[in-house]
Amino acid sequence: MGGVERVLLDLLENLPRDLFDITFFLTIDQGELRNSIPKDIELITLQKGREAMSDNKFLRTLQLIKRNLILSFYRNNPRILYRSIIKKDFDLEIAPTYAEFENILSSPLKSRKIAWFHTDVGYDPDKKRVLSRINALKKFDWVIFGSKQTRDVITDLYQIEYPKSSVIYNSIKIDEVKVKALEFPVDYETHPVFSSMGRLHSRKNYHTLMKVHKRLLDEGLLHSIAVIGGGSEMENLQKQAKELNVQNTFLLLDSQINPYPYIKNSDYFVLPSESESYPLTIGEVMGLNIPIVSTNVGGIPEMIEHDFDGYLVGPNENSIYEGMKLFLTNTEMTAKYKRNMETSVEKFDNEKIYNQVTSVFQKQYQLKG
Repeated sequence: MGGVERVLLDLLENLPRDLFDITFFLTIDQGELRNSIPKDIELITLQKGREAMSDNKFLRTLQLIKRNLILSFYRNNPRILYRSIIKKDFDLEIAPTYAEFENILSSPLKSRKIAWFHTDVGYDPDKKRVLSRINALKKFDWVIFGSKQTRDVITDLYQIEYPKSSVIYNSIKIDEVKVKALEFPVDYETHPVFSSMGRLHSRKNYHTLMKVHKRLLDEGLLHSIAVIGGGSEMENLQKQAKELNVQNTFLLLDSQINPYPYIKNSDYFVLPSESESYPLTIGEVMGLNIPIVSTNVGGIPEMIEHDFDGYLVGPNENSIYEGMKLFLTNTEMTAKYKRNMETSVEKFDNEKIYNQVTSVFQKQYQLKG
């Protein structure tokens, strides 16, 4: 349900079929978005997902162990993987995320290898992991960065540059979002409502957002926050909400196949992340004309013009608090953002993005020996 998966599905739908014969290799056939894979592309899967496994805990454990052993075997024996499972030759092989860098680089094919990188390395404390990823990028024939900041921060922190690269923003399907936002009604008990959407991971900073929420409530600024997303921090956040006694106003709505009615029926949107690349959500929310207060991280300032079509704050408790308090007390300011967003969404030009990706792929094909 993440942004990278949605970007990948969008490309699979929109890359021109008269130019590209696309095969999608799915290591594990798992997740809510599988049914969204276009039917006209060839799909190869290596292992079944949890959805196809036994409900019996013991049998399920055995199935997971078997799956991990098989995945490990093929990871360590790429030639066997290509000979017995993939059974095809390719001109281009593409890693849509760093999780696939090793798999693509170990391919025995004489293909041109392309990597996509969406991650802001500035907030990753594990320098060994960062270096492993950014050094792997140098082995690719071409790298596509999801934002200018994503590439620049590597140069700033590690003095590593990528002359064989380009910045291509992720496409944002605003018209589709507007339609989906009307699919069902959502009624919130406590208004105004700040919606938010993201994986429940510590770097998404929802634990800090909850502290801000409590501070504002204690000052008498009544509001609620609806967080759409699931993840490893769910249990911790539920516990924190109980400790702060905000279970009824800090709503943890988990993952939603269609999150847009929840956003459409909110008054504002808040993104508290410590790090981002070029989050689709920002463009989608702008398309729904919901005023945004967001942390000034990653490629977000490439999407939001501060105090014109949104409000940018630091990724810390006090800055987020000040920004949200402004939204709750200054209706003229948020009304201005709504007016300006009506024209500023034109900056998200999907056709231009598809053409840029197509151009990269064509040039790499021409360079194939």
